[in-house]
Amino acid sequence: MKSRFAPSPTGYLHIGGARTALFAWLWARKNNGQFTLRIEDTDRERSTQASVDAILQGMEWLGLDYDEGPIYQTDRFDRYEEVINELLRKGGAYYCECSKERLEKLREDKMAAGEKAKYDGRCRDKNLSSGVIRFLNPDEGKVAFRDHVKGDIEIANSELDDLIIARSDGSPTYNLTVVVDDHDMAIDCVVRGDDHINNTPKQINLYAALDWDLPTFAHVPMILGGDGARLSKRHGAVNVMAYRDEGFLPKALLNYIVRVGWSHGDQEIFSLEEMINLFDLANINKAPASFNQEKLIWLNQSYIKTTEVSELIGHLQWHLQQRSIDVKGGPKIEDVIEALQDRSKTLVEMADSCAMFYQDFTAFDEKQASKQFSGKSQPIVEALYSKLSALEVWSAEAVHDEIQGVCEQQDVGFGKVGQPFRLALSGDGKAGSIDVCAVLVGKDRTLARLQMAIDYIKAL
Repeated sequence: MKSRFAPSPTGYLHIGGARTALFAWLWARKNNGQFTLRIEDTDRERSTQASVDAILQGMEWLGLDYDEGPIYQTDRFDRYEEVINELLRKGGAYYCECSKERLEKLREDKMAAGEKAKYDGRCRDKNLSSGVIRFLNPDEGKVAFRDHVKGDIEIANSELDDLIIARSDGSPTYNLTVVVDDHDMAIDCVVRGDDHINNTPKQINLYAALDWDLPTFAHVPMILGGDGARLSKRHGAVNVMAYRDEGFLPKALLNYIVRVGWSHGDQEIFSLEEMINLFDLANINKAPASFNQEKLIWLNQSYIKTTEVSELIGHLQWHLQQRSIDVKGGPKIEDVIEALQDRSKTLVEMADSCAMFYQDFTAFDEKQASKQFSGKSQPIVEALYSKLSALEVWSAEAVHDEIQGVCEQQDVGFGKVGQPFRLALSGDGKAGSIDVCAVLVGKDRTLARLQMAIDYIKAL
């Protein structure tokens, strides 16, 4: 059993492509089969190495490993030529010399007459030896197949065109290469976007002309934005690696996209093992699915809370490097992560919060300072400084007790003490549990920041 993911390297790996790759990958893993990565780079004008690199990077980050590949179509031109020549010898293809001008006029005339705009077969019997090469599509009969997602599909051959399978320079076209590749690579199930569904009857006729066994097909609906329009940049990130940059865990993104158009009861959170065991192409929705950024954020936060710290470190490191945060010489990063896990929706938030433990700041967030620092908070902050200065054992329990003592001394609730302290510690008020954070920041830094807060208030 074998499936494939076959992107064109004309851009980054987008969310829709990643979901198609995931569905094909899950099908292979569910059936104890193989998964192939094929790069369809025959469009030499639009294909770039940067796009290839982006696709490979996206697949690696998502953890969608492949058993075969990457295989590049540009390495297989001799094989495509061989098949094209076979079709020519068998009478299944022919050369066509019709100009672009004639084809455009033909298209306009047919549309004006209310007919399907397709080639009229003018060059079928000319026995030409140059020009583009067209596949001789059957005139009669029909193409019928059962799609795993869409169900039974049927189309009359009279509706289909004599499609071009090789350009005038001899280079093959998509419909020819994909058939040859899927046959040669023994692909059992073709999972792809439903924007290709109109190509499938043409490709089935090519299989028949070459006397090759057919794979099965699963055409996956597109992903829409919340406004019902096709997912695009205005709906948020569509580049898979942009989600890495925004602080999402790959497992969270995989969990989210598997649920965009596929379901198993009301279950929302799936481990990778559960996805494999429960996945079924028949459970993919026929209709387009909507992308919900808020749902993804909720799911990511759930994953951050439950992911092992050792695994989080590996993903967080990239974000720390982007912010030039060096964790050497500070508290153990494992302890910091544990302190921030329950409060972080994304790894970006976590990395930003990490800064307070390893880097000093020179100013407080003005908006937060206007709320928390005032003449009323001055005695509170000064009391905190006094009590914590005298503290001999620097532990979360001891710090908590001293905070509580200030509350009693000043006759105020915990929030009146905790909020100014949190801002003094972090600079932006986004610290987690303040007693734990104070211990991680260290006594000297904590006192220095409290003094900075006192000086700020006095200067008001």
